[in-house]
Amino acid sequence: MAIEIEQPTPCVELSNIAVSDTHGEDSPYFAGWKAYDENPYDESSNPSGVIQMGLAENQVSFDLVEEYLEQHPEASNLGSKGFRENALFQDYHGLLSFRKAMASFMEQIRGGRAKFDPSRIVLTAGATAANELLTFILANPGDALLVPTPYYPGFDRDLRWRTGVNIVPIQCDSSNSFQITPQALEAAYKEAGNKKMKVRGVLITNPSNPLGATIQRVVLQQILDFVTKKNIHLVSDEIYSGSAFSSSEFVSVAEILEAQQYKNAERVHIVYSLSKDLGLPGFRVGTVYSYNDKVVTTARRMSSFTLISSQTQQLLASMLSDKEFTENYIKTNRERLRKRYNMIIEGLKSSGIECLKGNAGLFCWMNLGPYLDTPTREGELAIWNSMMYEVKLNISPGSSCQCSEPGWFRVCFANMSEQTLEVALKRIRNFMEQRERRH
Repeated sequence: MAIEIEQPTPCVELSNIAVSDTHGEDSPYFAGWKAYDENPYDESSNPSGVIQMGLAENQVSFDLVEEYLEQHPEASNLGSKGFRENALFQDYHGLLSFRKAMASFMEQIRGGRAKFDPSRIVLTAGATAANELLTFILANPGDALLVPTPYYPGFDRDLRWRTGVNIVPIQCDSSNSFQITPQALEAAYKEAGNKKMKVRGVLITNPSNPLGATIQRVVLQQILDFVTKKNIHLVSDEIYSGSAFSSSEFVSVAEILEAQQYKNAERVHIVYSLSKDLGLPGFRVGTVYSYNDKVVTTARRMSSFTLISSQTQQLLASMLSDKEFTENYIKTNRERLRKRYNMIIEGLKSSGIECLKGNAGLFCWMNLGPYLDTPTREGELAIWNSMMYEVKLNISPGSSCQCSEPGWFRVCFANMSEQTLEVALKRIRNFMEQRERRH
C-alpha cells in the first residue's frame, strides 16, 4: 500500500529542471501511452482494450534472438569466474570485445560500404542518453539545434529538458514527401538568428522517425554542405539503419564521409542503438560514434553517468561476433519488416486511407487529412480522440511530432502479432465505414 505524505503549498523549492514543462509529458503522444496502460488489449482477457500502435518496438524477429540464446547458453552463462569479472569491473570505455562487435555490426548493416573504428565508439544506456549526451557536448543552454519536422516526439525531452537547449524546426511538408531542402535549412537558421539563438548543429534521423523513409544521398550531401558552410555540427541518428527494408535503400552519412576522404568529418556524429534493429530496448544499449577526437574524449567521460552493465556487453559481444547469426538476422528482419509494412499499407488502402511511401522503420506515416472535420490541429486531435477512446487504438498525431500539416499520424506495426494487427485494421475499417455513413 502506498504511503501518502501531505504536500503543502507552497512546497520547498526545487530546481528549474524539476519545475520545467519542457519534458513534453503533456503531449498526446504520452497521453496515448497512459490510455493504453490503463486498458491494454489482450486477445483473450481484454479483446476490447486499447491496441498499442504508438510504440516503435521491433518484435517481428525476436524469435531469432531467442533461438540464438537457446543454442548458445554460454553467451549468457557467467560461471564463477565470469561472474567475478563482470561484477567487480566496469570501465567506462566499455569492453573492447563489445565495441569491436558493435563496429562490425554497424558495418554489416551498411553492406560494408562504411567502416567504423571501435576506438571511436562511446557506449551509452540507449539512444536517448546518446542524443542528450551529444547535446550537452555540442551546445550551451539557450543555444539551438535545427531539427526537421516531423520529428520523434521524445526529442522535446531528450534534447531540451535537462540541457536547456532549444529546438528550432526545419519545416518540411508533403509537397515533396517531407524531404529536407536547402531553403528550409536556411529558413530555420534565419529563424533561430531572429530569436537571438546561436545555432550549434542540425540533428536528423535517418531513416526518419516518424516518416519511415530513408534520406536520399543528394539530400544528405546538401545537409553536410550546409553545416560545413555554417561551421556547425551534424548529428545523424541512425537507430533504424538496420530496419531499412533493403540495405541498398539506406545511405549513411558515414558513406559520404568515406567517399570524400573524411573531409569536414570532425563536425559529424552518429547515434546508434540496438533497441530498434535488434529489438532489445530493455537492454539499454546505445552508442555515440564521432569523427571529432575531443567529442569522443568528452563523451567517454560523460558516459560514466549512463553505463551499460558488463554482463549485457558480454552477452551482446558474443551474439554480434557470430557472423552467421548477424547475417541471417539482418536479412530475415528486413524481409519480415517489409512484409509487415505491406500488410498495414494494403489494409489501410482498403479502408480508403493513403500513407507516405516508406522503405524503412517500424511504422507508417498515415494521412487522415482528407477526413478531418476542420483542417486544423484541433481537427486532428478530434479524430485522434475518436481513434483513442472509441476505436481503441493508440496512434501518434502529427502535431506531437511538430508536423506543419494537420491530419498525419504515425502508426506502429512491428510491436504486435499479425493477428493483433488484423484486429487493428478491422477496427479502422469499421470506423471509416461508420464515418462515411454519418457524413
